[in-house]
Amino acid sequence: MSSSDIFIGETIGTAVLILLGGGVVAAVTLKRSKALGAGWLAITFGWGFGVLTGAYIAVGLSGAHLNPAVTIGLAIEGTTAWSDVPLYIASEIFGAMIGATLVWLAYYGHFRAHLTDPEVLCEAQTGQEGLVDKDTAPAAGPVLGIFSTGPEIRNAVQNLATETIATAVLVLAILTQGLTEGLGVSGTGVLMTALVVVGLGLSLGGPTGYAINPARDLGPRIVHALLPLPNKGGSDWGYAWIPVAGPLLGGAIAGGIHQLCFA
Repeated sequence: MSSSDIFIGETIGTAVLILLGGGVVAAVTLKRSKALGAGWLAITFGWGFGVLTGAYIAVGLSGAHLNPAVTIGLAIEGTTAWSDVPLYIASEIFGAMIGATLVWLAYYGHFRAHLTDPEVLCEAQTGQEGLVDKDTAPAAGPVLGIFSTGPEIRNAVQNLATETIATAVLVLAILTQGLTEGLGVSGTGVLMTALVVVGLGLSLGGPTGYAINPARDLGPRIVHALLPLPNKGGSDWGYAWIPVAGPLLGGAIAGGIHQLCFA
């Protein structure tokens, strides 16, 4: 793969992933959306379809990592050259920022309606927007969850462990696809990965919102901080290291397990 293939594939693929994944959260969250209140099941399947679409778009160009944790796992496993890792990760974060910006554009009027709604503003001021303890947790704005993740119970050790475990399962599932004859050739591997993401959301997404992807969380969080959203509140940077460190650690663990047990 050339550098341009990696950049184009990872940027476009990750942008589509975040557009569809962030889009389903916006649809379920924002006032006057037709999908308002559709719930966690809609969100998990929306993210799974986002992975499916983005990966099918990118797989022919860059291999469709779309996730720095996957890139790290593949580098440890040996499929990806370590010299290509910085380009992969930078392209993924850039693509995630583009995808988050497109979500804002697609729901522009809804963001404004939601963030000027008196009920929403009252909830945000009283700390009812997903924050367990407003005194110890930095203020997260009322639409931050559309862009990035946050825990339901803020405990750094537990939150880090949840993200690490979930990402290790995801990356190990990807790395072991080659052991099933014909899975990669048929293109079914991309579908299997998307279904794993849905399963992780249903099983392990409850505590932290299952970032399982540093680019998916960091890129949109940066966009949230930069966008001219009225009454948007904070971007919760005090938590931002967990959905970066946890998935990277999980990807590395999965790569190590693969080399020890499956190589």
